[in-house]
Amino acid sequence: MSDRYSPPPAFAARARINADTYSALGLDRVSDDDAERLAYWSHAAEALTWRSHWHTLLDWQAPRARWFVGGTLNATESCLDRHLSTWRRNKAAIIWEGEPLQGERPTEVRTLTYQQLHDEVCRFAGALQNLGVETGDRVCIYLPLVPEAVIAMLACARLGATHSVVFGGFSAEALRDRIHDSACKVVITADGGARKGQIVRLKDTVDQALSDQRTSSIRHVVVLKRTGHDVKMVPERDLWWDEATANAKPLYQAVYVSAEHPLFILYTSGTTGKPKGVVHSTGGYLTGVSRSYRFVFDHKDQDIFWCSADVGWVTGHSYVAYGPLCNGATIFLYEGAPTHPEPNRFWDMIERHRISILYTAPTAIRTFMRLGDHHVRRHDLSSLRLLGSVGEPINPEAWRWYHDVVGGGRCPIVDTWWQTETGSIMASPLPGLTTTKPGSCMKALPGIDLCVVRADGTACDPSEQGLLVSRKPWPSMMQTVWGDDERYRQAYWSQIKDPVTGQPWYFTGDGARFDEDGALWIAGRVDDVVNVAGHRLGTAEIESALVLHPAVAEAAVVGRPDEVRGQAVVAFVTLKADQTPSDALKAALAKQVASEIGSFARPDEIRWAGALPKTRSGKIMRRLLRELATKGRVDGDLTSLEDFGAIAALQKDDES
Repeated sequence: MSDRYSPPPAFAARARINADTYSALGLDRVSDDDAERLAYWSHAAEALTWRSHWHTLLDWQAPRARWFVGGTLNATESCLDRHLSTWRRNKAAIIWEGEPLQGERPTEVRTLTYQQLHDEVCRFAGALQNLGVETGDRVCIYLPLVPEAVIAMLACARLGATHSVVFGGFSAEALRDRIHDSACKVVITADGGARKGQIVRLKDTVDQALSDQRTSSIRHVVVLKRTGHDVKMVPERDLWWDEATANAKPLYQAVYVSAEHPLFILYTSGTTGKPKGVVHSTGGYLTGVSRSYRFVFDHKDQDIFWCSADVGWVTGHSYVAYGPLCNGATIFLYEGAPTHPEPNRFWDMIERHRISILYTAPTAIRTFMRLGDHHVRRHDLSSLRLLGSVGEPINPEAWRWYHDVVGGGRCPIVDTWWQTETGSIMASPLPGLTTTKPGSCMKALPGIDLCVVRADGTACDPSEQGLLVSRKPWPSMMQTVWGDDERYRQAYWSQIKDPVTGQPWYFTGDGARFDEDGALWIAGRVDDVVNVAGHRLGTAEIESALVLHPAVAEAAVVGRPDEVRGQAVVAFVTLKADQTPSDALKAALAKQVASEIGSFARPDEIRWAGALPKTRSGKIMRRLLRELATKGRVDGDLTSLEDFGAIAALQKDDES
């Protein structure tokens, strides 16, 4: 079985970045030379639409980076206005497919051209202005994945307001915390959304969140009619989307803001339990997402690009909305669950809409693996030309299945690494250039300086696992934690420093290694490490060994305290649909891990899981599994959990 995959010659010949253009553009020098790196980012920023040019490219006073100082712009002019004077005016900007609700209506499909999207954004920006929203105000967006979610984001940007998108599956308490922290002025929501054929009652959740005095900053709630069920409307506070836009004067003249103006706040989990409001700028963020989309996804005007993330997550911000729209792309949106109403839903939509690029999570890929190849093979996926992975390290077995079964062996895979905090992709293959290794994100992108170091800041040797840092600033980096600069400094810039100069480096929180060929392998969060008798074992490494077994669909590994060895390894394993749990299979899996890693990594306990507890973005909630393995119960916050039945079943098994 090959462990290296070169770009198909036909793909490479037509690729935006290949062996010829990489050198011709000087990209081979960008990451190693400071002057070249800054020139690269200056050139990337020139691709945006600026009202006034910057006078200083970078003012760097660690940990504070000010990019494009003196420049002014509006994000929507780069995403929308500039396309209207070209043929893209009548090109599809968004193709959206909804999920049928309990069989009440057929699948709904809507298409918005760039002209239509521009008109809707200007109209809704005018509506927000009528409601008293001004430049610098914060607006909370709590919507299902419908075109209006993108419209609302862009309308805020056009007005110079900072948006805070909260994923539509979060609880009232989680929504309340986010509204309170950023003192939002308006909430934009819907009566409900569709998920697995059921109505998610979003307006009811908003009402619960706003029943608390901590959300007294809210002046209005704008409600989109999506499901049509009855909801309570509070007089003078609540109004329907159509009502808000009916008499609004469209805001055709965008409000220009400084390059450093906060485009959005996006909350991410914190170790203290209080979510961190990650703040991203306008000019720097757009520069990062526009350039990375163009290079990583080999943007072509004829592509239909599907990033399956919700806009409630950073992937949805960067590669559903801003990155693709800056490049004049056609984006596909799907509202519902990936396997509803049938396990072939993804593949059916790719076939019908002739989608050419699919960007999805390893969790989804492993789910499809478990369901069986036949659901994929019954559809014509010849429109696909490029595949992407995002969200967590992808195990080699899932990578190969994605490549062979979904991509038919002809589609390069871009396995991307980045974070909410980084704003845009930091490491990834360039699909027309890079020979890839399954499970590796390969190399930092041009302009990005990633290094794997020891705790004292010295560089690790090849194949030595260490801590992943960025030694240089980059345009799309977060600016701060909303309202808490000290938390920003402590969380990201206090742990690791240049051993010579003492300059703080950005610590990603991830463990990683470079192999002998210089390929980058992400081991996962450093707190996802099990220390067994002095052996520091990355849980992702053990999980990868488990899923190599043909019976295993998915696995999650955690540690629990052990009096003798410090920690013991506990593996939660989900089998493929045609497999039966047995003690013999447990023994075989333990032997598999010992064979792949070493006997010291052999799981002390293997537990069968019908499903693993995951967030609504598809990440496994190892924190809950750690509680279950340690205490036999789960007491922690469950607001991010997608399927409560998964953890309930595991707790029931534990009690029986």
